[in-house]
Amino acid sequence: MDKLKLGVLISGRGSNLQALIDACADPGYPAEIVLVISNRPDAGGLARTQATDIATRVIEHTNYEDRESFDRDVDAALRDAGAQLICLAGFMRLLSAWFVDQWPDRIVNIHPSLLPAFKGTDSHAQALAAGVKLTGCTVHFVRSEMDAGPIIMQAAVPVLYGDDEDSLAARVLTAEHQCYPRAVRLIAEGRITVEDSRATITDNLEAGPPLYNPPAD
Repeated sequence: MDKLKLGVLISGRGSNLQALIDACADPGYPAEIVLVISNRPDAGGLARTQATDIATRVIEHTNYEDRESFDRDVDAALRDAGAQLICLAGFMRLLSAWFVDQWPDRIVNIHPSLLPAFKGTDSHAQALAAGVKLTGCTVHFVRSEMDAGPIIMQAAVPVLYGDDEDSLAARVLTAEHQCYPRAVRLIAEGRITVEDSRATITDNLEAGPPLYNPPAD
């Protein structure tokens, strides 16, 4: 089986990178990581590859005068490694329109909210302030606009009485670690079709039960 080759971009601790590493360790998983790139040399996620044969690169954005110059070197590294799909895993840089155009529907991101709600870096604070009863995470194809693009998969997480940003973030992160590898599997198996602003799973014909918060009587 030819596996989909992943390039993963990180900036921090790399917990979603670890979720992908763990998924790819299964011989039956239809994807493999060929390169991890960090824009920060002190990113904790780099240590997660030490026990593997995954190649890593540090490309520091502070060494570049503009965003596109940095993106061009990232693009070259990914192509040299043979990457076919780019997974953003806590990558704290906005990609240039040039870069996104080079990889149409081949860049995915995971965001800690049910997009299109609560975009940006303070999504948990926004959810708590809005008083929503459900939040969660979203895996989506990347567009040049922040936290935009066709939605591939979402997971809903209840907001509980007494939650603060940390407790809510921890619960959403658990869902992220399950959601991201599943979304990548769908892509690798060729089950996602993108039309305009929508990503469709053509064989998604069975509905699961609804999630209630507070729970239904």
